Formats: sequence, structure tokens, C-alpha cells
Amino acid sequence: MKKTALTLLTAAVFLGGCAPDEEKPVPEKKQEAANKKPAAKKEAGPVIETSYFNQLKEVDDLQVIQNPENPMVLVNKEFSLPSDYTPPDLVRPAVQFSFGNQDIEKSYMRKEAASALEKMFAAAEADGLYLFAVSGYRSYNRQEEILAAGAAASGKEEALKSIAPPGMSEHQSGLAMDISSENNGFELNEAFESTEEGKWLKEHAYEYGFILRYPKGKEHITQYIYEPWHFRYIGTEAAKIIHEQNWTLEEYFKHVKPAE
Repeated sequence: MKKTALTLLTAAVFLGGCAPDEEKPVPEKKQEAANKKPAAKKEAGPVIETSYFNQLKEVDDLQVIQNPENPMVLVNKEFSLPSDYTPPDLVRPAVQFSFGNQDIEKSYMRKEAASALEKMFAAAEADGLYLFAVSGYRSYNRQEEILAAGAAASGKEEALKSIAPPGMSEHQSGLAMDISSENNGFELNEAFESTEEGKWLKEHAYEYGFILRYPKGKEHITQYIYEPWHFRYIGTEAAKIIHEQNWTLEEYFKHVKPAE
């Protein structure tokens, strides 16, 4: 019995000493798992992850976003939202609208963005300034109508400088809001940048998770005209970095890697 007990004890010590060694190959296992990921994705379909936090699938020569509910989603002339996408958590923020209390499509935003908008408007009011929401969520079909009207008025090429193609508008994400003021006649124009409200937003919007999405001098990057009225919600952490670095959302993703 003593010999057997000694043998078992020796075996236990031996196995215990090998435990750390057995964990050493973990990096190899991770590498094997990493090597298997592309194959798994290929089997599931042409969905790929990019450094833009987007998951994409090519549909009719378009890079269509597969994770549109990601608050960091990058929507532009390169990456399109699905034509049938409607955010599931749209709510009407408790703020002043340029069109009053009408309960219409453009008065909605995604819940998290709406809450942040309410806080931002309240902070502006505390500073003696009154902001007005003008246009939030916009459906794919509505974007089609707006582009068609713009093309009829000035030609499609000219219209595309300021009007996004259907699916490529941030408004469809439910994370953007066009903002103006009574001092600016509730208009969405460059003059808004010179108003006290426009200046306040440019300086403070990041504190509430919003960025000026199409800044002046970055038109070659965003592919849209300067829009001092268009603010996009992305959360306070990323918004602070973008504000401090004077980046666009596109530039942010070129410099900041997504979390693992």
C-alpha cells in the first residue's frame, strides 16, 4: 500500500508540474483558431470584418453593412446600409423641433442617441442657447425621394455632392440629427456656423457623444459638402478623440484599431 501511495503521489506531482507546460501551446491553438476563421466565414458567405468596425457583404457591387446596429457603424459612399434596414429602437427625443410637435419619421432617433441629444440640448439651454432638431431618422425610400427631387432640380451629379444615395445616408442609421436655431430661421445652411448655437455645438457636441460629421476642409475625405448642421452620435469616448484630433470618422478608423 505504501508503495502504491508513493507511486500515486509521484504521478500527481509529475502531472502537476506538467500543467504549465500543457498551457504553453495555447498561442499555437489561438493561431490555429485564427487560421480557421477565414475558412468559417467563407463557408458562411462573403461576410468580412474590417478595421471600420463594419461587417460587410458584397451585394450587386455594393459593400452592404451587415451589423447596422453598431453605434460606431461607418456609413458613407463606400459602405451602404441594407435597403430594408430600420433601427429597432427608434424613439422621439424630448427636445424642441423646428416643425413643432408633429410625430413624423424625421423626429425619431435611436434610443441611446436620443437620450444623448436631450442632454446636449439641455446643456445648451443652460448656457442660454436654444437648439432645434430638424431632421433625424430617414428611411431608405424617403432618401430615394429626396435624391430624385435634388437630381430633378440641379442634376444628379450636383445633387450627390450634398445628398447621399439611398442606403448611404447616416440618417437611415437613426444616429444622426440635423440641428439649427431660431436665429438661423431653422435653416440648414453654412450660415449656421456663425450663430452662437452653431459655435456652441462645434465646441461642446463631443461631450455628449456627437461629432460634426462633415467638417470644412475635409470634403475630399467625407465626399460631402461642409455641413455645420449635421451631427452624428458615436459615443463620448470616440467623439472626444475625434474632436481633439480634428478628424473625420473616416480618419478615426484609419488611426484607431477596433477592440479585439
